[in-house]
Amino acid sequence: MSDSDDKKSVTFGRRRLLQGLGAGTAALAFPHLWLPGEARAQTPGHGSIRHLIYIRLSGGFRFTTAFNSDVADEFNPFGLSDKRAPGTEWGAGRLLERATWLEGEDAKPQRDLGMKPVTDFTNEMCVLPCVDHEPFSARADGGHGTGLERFLTGFVGGATGFLTLVNYGVRERVKEAASRGITLLPAFSMGEAGMATGAGEYATYRPPVLEGSGFERFSVDPDSTLPEWAKPLPGKMDARFHARLHTALRGGVETYQQTRKATSDYGKIFRDPLLRVNSDSQEQVDGISNRELRTLLGTDTTGLRAALALRLFHFGCPAVFLNQGGYDFHSREDMELPGEMDAANRLVSGLRTALQKMQHPEGGTYWDKTLVVLGSEFGRTTGGSRYNSANGSDHGSDFATRWMSMPFMGGVITAAGKGGKSLGSVNRTNLKATGQVYSYRSVLKTMLDLLGADHQGIFPADAPIQDFFA
Repeated sequence: MSDSDDKKSVTFGRRRLLQGLGAGTAALAFPHLWLPGEARAQTPGHGSIRHLIYIRLSGGFRFTTAFNSDVADEFNPFGLSDKRAPGTEWGAGRLLERATWLEGEDAKPQRDLGMKPVTDFTNEMCVLPCVDHEPFSARADGGHGTGLERFLTGFVGGATGFLTLVNYGVRERVKEAASRGITLLPAFSMGEAGMATGAGEYATYRPPVLEGSGFERFSVDPDSTLPEWAKPLPGKMDARFHARLHTALRGGVETYQQTRKATSDYGKIFRDPLLRVNSDSQEQVDGISNRELRTLLGTDTTGLRAALALRLFHFGCPAVFLNQGGYDFHSREDMELPGEMDAANRLVSGLRTALQKMQHPEGGTYWDKTLVVLGSEFGRTTGGSRYNSANGSDHGSDFATRWMSMPFMGGVITAAGKGGKSLGSVNRTNLKATGQVYSYRSVLKTMLDLLGADHQGIFPADAPIQDFFA
């Protein structure tokens, strides 16, 4: 509505003037905060995926050697790949060519299943070269403790892990399925407790943290060992204790009760033979066998956890977080990083091959319904040389530490036409951003949005990234 054409002169009487002065004095007398407006927008891809695999390259990763590699030698001493797939705009590093798991006669099963070097499908990956914890801060956060806190929760001292936010965000979906007698598994953190924090309204949505790579401890139903008369006793005791508490004190008990019930419901799923990924079963489920998953992803802890993630998705799990490798190479990076990247490449290639082979119950493949994202708590720097004095790299306050150049892949990226694209850019000689810089919280919020999770009130100043669909 346009302003009225009837303009009144602006005059202040004595009473209005005193009221204004009084309001101003009151405002100055109390501490105040400026809060940016809440960003609630959804992307066009809202709810387009059902599953998320979030991989942390542990310890702080030198992103310029792999995913932002078209830069000076001091940032990437390993070079830029000349084998990257046609249509790849982002700087794919030569380290992404490594694929010893495809070499020799022993690797024939991997080749037969369709595994490829990462450089063969870089045009299916979209990279954000400049993701920053705090885009308006004066310097990078290269601290192991604070950087990891930001990575897991979005903030230093953050109280709620990202996977807790995932479970909270899909709560209505879980509730609706339960009304139909269907138990959907929650998000899982593979060995990282920091992803599973949460208090208050988030407490009951903390994800399970799995140590190891299986559910062998759930092989027996504990309730089955009780006589019939004893089975209802725990529930009755809980109800009696709950009823005697003041309403203000019942939250903790309710959290415990809900967690115990969920564990009981989940236990029935955990005993399913499908989740025995360390077995060599050839039974085809969702178009793939556990033996094939082991062939694609390997039999080390990371490979088995990745295989388990794919099997958890069969039971409705929305997201899995896992750590890969160890990249805190303050020394011998020139010798150690290539081997570590070889393992990371196998994980990425194995996941791609498996997801494209697996059939999703809603139609299409799991590739169509899954997003795979790689990140780390910060980048790494050498202070102007190819390596530091010990042939390694460090983490400080500069751009090399600051930029987390994060790759995304999955059917949603392909469908949006962003495979091979770089959303942002840097000056190759000094790493100054010459394109868009994204806050890390916006990345987290984007993953929530694509999952169809409710993110209202979460990271209120950071919007999900629209550029994936622009």
